[in-house]
Amino acid sequence: MNTDYAEGIALFSEIVNIIRDEKKGDQLAIICAPFIHLNSLSKLGGNTVKIGAQNCHQNESGAYTGEISAKMISSVGCEYVIIGHSERRQYYAENDTLLADKTKIALANDLVPIFCIGETLDERNNGNFFEILKSQLENGLFGLEDAAFRKVVVAYEPVWAIGTGLTATAQQAQEVHEFIRSEIAYKYNEQIAEDTSILYGGSCNPKNAAELFAQKDIDGGLIGGASLKSRDFADIVKTFNS
Repeated sequence: MNTDYAEGIALFSEIVNIIRDEKKGDQLAIICAPFIHLNSLSKLGGNTVKIGAQNCHQNESGAYTGEISAKMISSVGCEYVIIGHSERRQYYAENDTLLADKTKIALANDLVPIFCIGETLDERNNGNFFEILKSQLENGLFGLEDAAFRKVVVAYEPVWAIGTGLTATAQQAQEVHEFIRSEIAYKYNEQIAEDTSILYGGSCNPKNAAELFAQKDIDGGLIGGASLKSRDFADIVKTFNS
């Protein structure tokens, strides 16, 4: 929940221009913006940056004042939507059953869900974080058939490393990403697991991006605060190619 309309357009334009000028590989950059920006950004991004929303409602339409449907998001040219971000889970008590419904409605409206999972500091310290992550996968995603799951992007957010001053090491991140991929392989198959993009979302910045992206099972980043600075975000994108 950052930037008013004019600020958002200016930031996005800076990001698009820098990436267009400096991008050297075929990596995909996606901006998931507040709802008021989406219609305009989808027209400005072109082929350089794809557009997504930060949330959607679990129903197709209806008397849900203040909510935004997946159909509305898709209708303005968006291709992605974040489902189950740690802040949605924490502040709005979104559970895996609800998020499973949101994932299905997103897919039904031709949106790629970026499905977030992650453990809190207590869960990390208690040593049961693998069970927590497995439960989030099983209850939130693993009800999908093979073809539907192939369209999903998974994002790992170590909640304990977001805005706390604590940082997950590249090795800790890789350990979890490897676990996530193994669970996908067990539920579906090795090929689907290999093809699934798993993003890391724990305070990724230009200084740690290279080490994180060098890990075998980290396919990209879910960037938070660094995306509010066009230079930082573009540098993270460039790091992915190095």
